Amino acid sequence: MRADRLVATLLLMQSRGRVTAAEVADELEVSVATARRDLEALSAAGIPVYPQSGRGGGWSLVGGARTDLSGLSATEAQALFLLVGPAAAVSGEAKAALRKLVRALPQTFRADAEAAASATMIDPTRWGERDRRRPEMVDLLQAAVIRRRKVRLTYTNSARQRSERLVDPWGLVDKDDIWYLLAGTERGRRTFRVDRIVHAESTEQPAERPDDFTLAAAWDEVVGEVEQRRSTTWATVLIDAKFVPILRDHFGRHCHPDGEDDDGRARVRLAAPTPLDIARNLAGWGSTVEVLEPRSVRAELARIGEELARQYPGEHGRGA
Repeated sequence: MRADRLVATLLLMQSRGRVTAAEVADELEVSVATARRDLEALSAAGIPVYPQSGRGGGWSLVGGARTDLSGLSATEAQALFLLVGPAAAVSGEAKAALRKLVRALPQTFRADAEAAASATMIDPTRWGERDRRRPEMVDLLQAAVIRRRKVRLTYTNSARQRSERLVDPWGLVDKDDIWYLLAGTERGRRTFRVDRIVHAESTEQPAERPDDFTLAAAWDEVVGEVEQRRSTTWATVLIDAKFVPILRDHFGRHCHPDGEDDDGRARVRLAAPTPLDIARNLAGWGSTVEVLEPRSVRAELARIGEELARQYPGEHGRGA
């Protein structure tokens, strides 16, 4: 991505003071022509960078502004590498980028930055689970997002209906180990689960993206829409106050304490897509939780209780 190269070029100049296009090209593994264009772009954008011709020439920072250009303090550099460091353990590209970034830092920052980068690691695999790997499809889609190229998808929706679409890829989001593609379509913005993409092919057709698009803002809208659909049924329950944190863990943002009842129990509002979804979550609590309303949730709990009684006749009251 060009923005990354421009930042890396600035940090390199901060470290060395003066560089040639050939040195930038060698350090960032791009062509000399690309490095020269990047340097010219920095200068044209108003960055205090200027060229010097002749023997011993190159590109320099105006006034020798070597340590102030990035605005990074030693503490900020450490914070940056604490954040980036864990990614290097699972990505060869991140590891290579980290090495280059360390070399581009001022000498006085390097030792602490390297220590910060290796101080933390992240193991995303839960106990007892297999190692989690990023789907290969993500790499293809990510490249299309960066290159701004349309992608032809073969997609299977939640009803297992397969369709083909030509989309403008805008960005990718990893939420709870499920990857999503946000893309523009003939019907506007759509969200696709990557694990439902049967086939994807990047084309050479330029992709369009709204000028005011930001991935974070778009994803906030998606989350809001999904959470709204997930909270179409609300129930009011009574439960001992000490169990409210457990309910909150089960229902997340759809759990709202709503004061205290006359008998001292906590009154809590819970939401889910359907009455059955709420009932299934509460059935295991038995008489510990009391559903006040709606009647549809109470009816589902009664039905579940009757099914269990029929499934295990005569078991009630037996010893272990």
